[in-house]
Amino acid sequence: MRAAILYGQEDVRVEQVLPRALAPGEVRIQIEAALTCGTDLKVFKRGYHARMIVPPAVFGHELAGVISETQAPEETAQTPGPGAGSAEHEFVARAVGASLRPAPKIGDRVVVANSAPCGNCFYCRANQENLCDDLLFLNGAYAESIVVPARIVQKNLWPLKPGTAFRDAALVEPLACVVQGIEDAKLRAGQRVLVLGAGPIGLMFVVLARQLGCTVTVAGRGEGRLQTARRLGAETAIPVVTGDELEPGSLPGSPFDVVIEAVGKPETWEAAVPLTRKGGLVNFFGGCPAGTKVALDTGLIHYSNLTLVASFHHTPRAVGRALELIESGIINAADFVDGQWPLSRLPELFQSMAAGNRAVKTFINVKA
Repeated sequence: MRAAILYGQEDVRVEQVLPRALAPGEVRIQIEAALTCGTDLKVFKRGYHARMIVPPAVFGHELAGVISETQAPEETAQTPGPGAGSAEHEFVARAVGASLRPAPKIGDRVVVANSAPCGNCFYCRANQENLCDDLLFLNGAYAESIVVPARIVQKNLWPLKPGTAFRDAALVEPLACVVQGIEDAKLRAGQRVLVLGAGPIGLMFVVLARQLGCTVTVAGRGEGRLQTARRLGAETAIPVVTGDELEPGSLPGSPFDVVIEAVGKPETWEAAVPLTRKGGLVNFFGGCPAGTKVALDTGLIHYSNLTLVASFHHTPRAVGRALELIESGIINAADFVDGQWPLSRLPELFQSMAAGNRAVKTFINVKA
């Protein structure tokens, strides 16, 4: 089969690889939809990700498809669905998946998240599975098929409804991260929310914040993305050119109840804090490059009684909630996927992304 292999910094190649045999409990998925991701772009630029992928390795992590092969687990007893028994904020707690699920079988239409927690460490027992000490990651979406490890099959392989499009389902993983961010920010109706960043993550925050009844302002780059933000419910969308637009006196509507940093740059983290009202909350959602530091005004944080949080990754229950949002029609791929590219030309696409194209997300046709 063909698969994209990451060899190092800005070095990805599409090659013929030999599909490996399945171990007990694993499944093979014929990929029907794969999507590009900002995290994959960061990995492409850096050549690795310390926790997620060490080259040479198969590449990509947003996918949906059809199970083409299964291998019976060593123990065939059914296991509880992801997050069973956990107590989280209502936005996640409504998620599907708390009941027993049947074993996957050939022909099932499925979506799989890119990780699974161990279920046994301190953080898993504390319902913080995104912080699991032994988080198992999955890569290989840019390929004709992928083997899903048994633990991920058990905890983060989700069946799709018959009418769910694969392209929609492939949005589950990034959307689950946003669901986690919404939870961490404890958004509620009536709040004035500023989203810094108009990429796919920022746009998903717009949709979910509006769904909760918030008033949303977006500040970001790219007029096309800002137009999408307005269409998805942002009352105000402000172009950022020099960064001066993020000064408290320059940004209309500031200070805000909640500020979501969805860019991942130290200067944007620093800009977020003064844009927050007294008693407000900042979510540093965007991950900055390793080793970077920020300078924050301690007096402002202390005397304004600000809450500073950061969101990382997702839990199985957040993945279930994300799928529920997709299958109910609240999140649609048409709002986020604005291009299509053949797998054979994936290296060219990532070079274009690294050069700064403004595509939101690109659908990768793994059959072309």
